[in-house]
Amino acid sequence: MSKEILVATKNKHKLIEISKLLVGLEITLKNLDDYENAPEVIEDKESFIENAAKKAIEYSKFTGILALADDSGLEIDVLDGRPGVQSARYAGEEQDDSKNISKLIDVLDGVPPDKRTARFKCLVVLAQNDNVLATAEGTCEGMITFSPAGEYGFGYDPVFIPKGYDKTFSELGAEVKDKISHRAIAFNKMAEIIKKKNFF
Repeated sequence: MSKEILVATKNKHKLIEISKLLVGLEITLKNLDDYENAPEVIEDKESFIENAAKKAIEYSKFTGILALADDSGLEIDVLDGRPGVQSARYAGEEQDDSKNISKLIDVLDGVPPDKRTARFKCLVVLAQNDNVLATAEGTCEGMITFSPAGEYGFGYDPVFIPKGYDKTFSELGAEVKDKISHRAIAFNKMAEIIKKKNFF
């Protein structure tokens, strides 16, 4: 049997990040562009793990192979964990990064530096048909800046400074982000699980 795993995302930036994180596995990574008429799975659950599981299960059933899906987002302490699962749609269903950032900066107007603590969180699920085979979680602590900075990355990268650094993810670039990000941590954990367990 061919060792194939679907990376269940249509986000090109995320797909590039994930592919680099899983490069050491002796498997063929497929993506949704490899399948005609791939359905749109709506992320309508109340937690990252539920959304990731829903996507992994639905896309595994559609493709007939193992599927990896993640859901991730930004949790800000002063906002009681928001935007959370609504991170990609914080400023509307069009999922516009610049609008999301603008809304966030406006909402946090007047909030001092010591109250701008936040974290990126990523939950990854590996599924085969209706069965969840494995899960992994990654968290990256940090703080929200007062204005965007940097030209790399996507999403909230221009306004997130990871703990221990003095620059945003967008300023630090992919070399650093691919080592310390929430997604890097979660997918590195998942890669180790895939290596150790015989899912094929």
